[in-house]
Amino acid sequence: MASAKKSGSGVLEKAANRRRSSKHKEVPIVMDTKAVFTALYDVCEENVAFFSGATKGQAGDAAQRLVDAMSTIQEHARSLEPVISGFAAIYHHFDFDPHIPANGYRSLVKVVRCCLLHIIHKGRYITSNRRSIFFRASHNAAEMEAYCSALCQLRALLYLAQRLLHDNSHGNLFFQEESGLSQSFLREYASMHKGCFYGRCVGFQFTPAIRPFLQSIAISLVAFGDNYKKHQSGIGVAASSFLTSGKYAIDPELRGQEYERITQNLDVHFWKTFWNVTETEVLSGLMSMTATTVKVNRALSVPPMPFDLPLVADPTHMVTVSPPAAHIGLGPVLMRLISYELREGQDSEKLLALCRSEGGPISLSLGLKPKRSPPSPWLVLHFHGGGFVAQTSKSHEPYLRSWSQDLNAPVLSVDYSLAPEAPFPRALEECFYAYCWAIKNHNLLGWTGERVCLAGDSAGGNLCVTVSMRAAAHGVRMPDGIVAAYPATLLTVYASPSRLLTLIDPLLPLSVLSRCLSAYAGTDPQVEKQVEKVSTFSMVRRDTALLLRDFKQGASNWIHSLLDKGTADSVRKSVSEASLTSPHTDPPVSAKLSEYSQGKGSQRSQTCQDLGTHANSNVQKNDSQTANHLSTTTTNHSSILDITLTPESKPEDVSFFLCKEVDPAVSESFSTVAIPPPGGEEDSEEPREFPDGFEPLRSEQLAEMNVQSSPIVRNPYMSPLLAPDSMLKGLPPIHIVACHLDPMLDDSVMFAKRLRNVGQPVTLCVVDDLPHGFLSLSQLSRETREAANVCMERIKDVFTMKDPPPEMRKHRKLERTNQMPSATKRDHIQLSQVTVLEEEGLSVGGEASIVDEEGLSGFYPPTNSESEKIQA
Repeated sequence: MASAKKSGSGVLEKAANRRRSSKHKEVPIVMDTKAVFTALYDVCEENVAFFSGATKGQAGDAAQRLVDAMSTIQEHARSLEPVISGFAAIYHHFDFDPHIPANGYRSLVKVVRCCLLHIIHKGRYITSNRRSIFFRASHNAAEMEAYCSALCQLRALLYLAQRLLHDNSHGNLFFQEESGLSQSFLREYASMHKGCFYGRCVGFQFTPAIRPFLQSIAISLVAFGDNYKKHQSGIGVAASSFLTSGKYAIDPELRGQEYERITQNLDVHFWKTFWNVTETEVLSGLMSMTATTVKVNRALSVPPMPFDLPLVADPTHMVTVSPPAAHIGLGPVLMRLISYELREGQDSEKLLALCRSEGGPISLSLGLKPKRSPPSPWLVLHFHGGGFVAQTSKSHEPYLRSWSQDLNAPVLSVDYSLAPEAPFPRALEECFYAYCWAIKNHNLLGWTGERVCLAGDSAGGNLCVTVSMRAAAHGVRMPDGIVAAYPATLLTVYASPSRLLTLIDPLLPLSVLSRCLSAYAGTDPQVEKQVEKVSTFSMVRRDTALLLRDFKQGASNWIHSLLDKGTADSVRKSVSEASLTSPHTDPPVSAKLSEYSQGKGSQRSQTCQDLGTHANSNVQKNDSQTANHLSTTTTNHSSILDITLTPESKPEDVSFFLCKEVDPAVSESFSTVAIPPPGGEEDSEEPREFPDGFEPLRSEQLAEMNVQSSPIVRNPYMSPLLAPDSMLKGLPPIHIVACHLDPMLDDSVMFAKRLRNVGQPVTLCVVDDLPHGFLSLSQLSRETREAANVCMERIKDVFTMKDPPPEMRKHRKLERTNQMPSATKRDHIQLSQVTVLEEEGLSVGGEASIVDEEGLSGFYPPTNSESEKIQA
């Protein structure tokens, strides 16, 4: 036993010593699973033996709690050890490639190991200090109980992951049905206890540098929720939240309980309100003070006017880009222009006429005529994240300003309309319109019109891809590249290993994520749900306000419907001509209104109408039939919401990464880890998801998980991961930057696999130990700044890549007017967090390192040259 203990601790101390030995060279350390479990058993047994003989009384009660917690931890660990070892032997089969080890199974194992390391560290702290007169037995017992609860819930998640491994096809990370296992996961999530991950254990899996921030977020959220709807003014809510935050700061258990209540029961309007706190003048002003100073920061309002762009196939033909009109009728498209330098055109009268009063002025020097730099050959068109329901470009200004400086290029960020007031496809319409407007008016933006890169995070990454698909469908110029940070590419409720992490993630709980996606799909009711702690007078006031708002919106929609009839008649015939020329034309939309559209009574634009189902590319139609149909859809008010895959789009057209010939040895290794439903209870009304003898902790109140299944979420323009191969072929180079611990990681991995399988240029970079949304946290720590710089470097790659060979310039039989960038090699930048045990404090973490791997092909499949690691 002593030798095993020495071996286990020696491995961990070697990791710590290696970290201290060099300031310039960091090597990712492969953790020895056996040594970790051995160290855990040793430290728990030693403390159990010590505290079992403690005296009775108050100290004795705390000692008994420590004994019970550590005994339970050992029980969980003995069950987890073979499962962890089994996953470690097979999870490499789900990686994007051998150089980028990342998938949901790896993430789950990493989180469990991180939890074990925290327990070991805490146990050693107790061992070293338990005889001290300052030792707080009660506090340390609470710490151990919290991590014991966390380990129990993680054990349950690994059981569900084993079920996924059993039910999924080889190489696939998603269970491609909304019933069955996906429904089981929703049911388990609704009842499983989650408060331990929001209290003492909040953010334990992330880098130590951002854990204080996550604790502050948790305290602020529960204090905000405590006063939500009590005050009508934002100042009142903020003041009350500040006064009540103290009790949540000193009581982690209460904080976790309240956080769980809020995430499980409050509606999307609460999350819109909370996330938009960063939009207030005070907070946005504070962020601006610490951000890079820029000379141009203009909020623009572009009027909804149609305009023409030349077709790529035949520049003599024009295509008319119609303004957005879905759901809320015609309205201006809001944008923000950020430029580190004042460039020609950015102070023109035409641009100043589009400025909103909110935007910051262009800086002048002592009244002299400002110096203008020449237009930049580059432009970054940015779509912000926020779950499609919250935030604007204002929240993302800090890193956008840095990008403008580092890239020496202007940044145009689109403030698209948000759900649930403006559900799909309104945001897509506005972003596509903004993209086309930027190409048309490049001289106003300080841009020569040469190269443009679409960049976005989370929901914005989704919009980057779908805007490019719309550009292909319209036959207009494609962007030169896409940089998508942790994009949401599948908006269904399909289960995956990484999505199991929504149970523990403080920033992306599944209940909140599902509400945001339902709002974007238009299936979430727009009436705010009443919650606890609301007075009768407050309820009457809010209901009256909602009634007036709905009446005003209905009248507005009725007026816009009259105006839209006249607008539709004036749409140019060139749309039909362009559609005949382009093989990307979206197929006919059924004239039958769906049940969703009948309930909406919303406006639909030209873009809405042609976003419908896509036809099989092999189906041949004569020109006269197509022209006749297109002229019909120009004024047709059929619904965008009837967008399920048509019979012509066969399942084989959507080729997930499936291995047709599976090695028997691989299948056998999978079978040793995967488990079927316990007891063969697949058909029972309430099947048991866990083996006999184990049950996860349950919550006192169930989460409201009313996920309405709608065919709209399978629209390729909403879930690009489900797009047919024909729609993905010819997209510009896509650079994906994902997070290893992000519940949306599998979205990125599977989408990169799909692009690679259809021969599309794609790179995937995975950063370690950072949460979803790290771009918005770029000012908090060195790790988040380095990750934001990875995204910036990817944008620079798009701008500086050499011209491709002629065969790569073809875009589905169309010769592009702008040349597609390519590369012969790619820098794979991975932020590797070296996990070590600190001798002091409660955190477990390490330094970040950047590893450049040369010799890899920029676009897959990779070349045969060996990769050479250069330690940064």
